[in-house]
Amino acid sequence: MARINLLPWRENLRQERQRNFMIALVATAVLAVLLVFLGSYLVDRQIAAQDARNRYLENEIRELDRDIASIERLEATRDNLLARKNVIERLQENRSMMVHLFNSLAQTVPEGIRLTSVQQAGEELTIQGTTQSETRVSDYMRNIESAEWLHTPDLRIIEAISGAGEDGASQAPFRFELRARVASPKAVEDEAGESMDEEA
Repeated sequence: MARINLLPWRENLRQERQRNFMIALVATAVLAVLLVFLGSYLVDRQIAAQDARNRYLENEIRELDRDIASIERLEATRDNLLARKNVIERLQENRSMMVHLFNSLAQTVPEGIRLTSVQQAGEELTIQGTTQSETRVSDYMRNIESAEWLHTPDLRIIEAISGAGEDGASQAPFRFELRARVASPKAVEDEAGESMDEEA
């Protein structure tokens, strides 16, 4: 005799499948939520780590800015001290310049030239005088060129004195004016070194 199964096995199978589907759906949802929370947590940690790095860099940058400002202040102080030192050195050089100037004037004037006027404006010296001949002025300029404290002579005027045949005028029939630069040998050497550096 055939046995008939009266239990609703199809319905039970469908309910079991439905229950398994719901369990899988819930498990998937829970897993998705966990993954979202895990991803959010990891992203938050990365953001926090990056913020910490940014704060560290900002602190270091501020420290470097303070160091740079301190260095700039030190450089300004150094430049100020160097400027003062240069002024003091220049004053030391110029203190004896008058002695050297008069000494150079006495040593460079050749025979046959008489100085009538010497004027100084800064480093420029204007020399006026009389001479027996034009060649003596050339000798005078060569003497100035070879002097230590007088430099770059520039002849401005040389002319015959009118009335050269009258009393005493025949001794010096020419009048001249030249300009020269007064500077210490050290200053001239420094300028020559700077010009060579610029050319290089």
